[in-house]
Amino acid sequence: MTNIEHTNSSDRIFEGKILSLRVDTVKLPSGIHAKREIIEHGPAVAVVPVDEMHNVYMVRQYRKAIDDFLLEIPAGRMEVGEKPEVAAHRELGEETGLEARHLEFLGSYFTTPGFTDEEMYAYLAKDLVKGEPHPDEDENVEVVVLPIETVVGMVRGGAIRDGKSIAGLLMAWDRLNS
Repeated sequence: MTNIEHTNSSDRIFEGKILSLRVDTVKLPSGIHAKREIIEHGPAVAVVPVDEMHNVYMVRQYRKAIDDFLLEIPAGRMEVGEKPEVAAHRELGEETGLEARHLEFLGSYFTTPGFTDEEMYAYLAKDLVKGEPHPDEDENVEVVVLPIETVVGMVRGGAIRDGKSIAGLLMAWDRLNS
């Protein structure tokens, strides 16, 4: 498939610690010019840690953008040059204190391609070793452990509302049951 939008210009509006914002002026096949606001975020990882009793280790944290708490799977941005599996191990340890002896790639997906380039790499973590969480200094997370059947029921019932967690949990559920 060919690119149906030709970029005429691209202006960086903001450059922050975790994201950048650019505005592209594009020409559509119809000849109309339009503006596209694009958040450059870069790749990230999401991890579904499941223990031998089929419990999932999740994190409950406040999210300022929605002014509420969410129950999520451990996740975070990849460092520049970092491989996804290395980032998955790092994020798992930071947020839950867990180390995974077995990390299985579930797949990757774009989180919200209508306005960001963020690609999420999802992993299933098994054979877990417990330790102490060491979150980033600006993170305040509570580790929550629930049976995977309960968590999947929460996804289906709408209690888990974070997109990366919904995708990761259902991918892990499918993998564990295939």
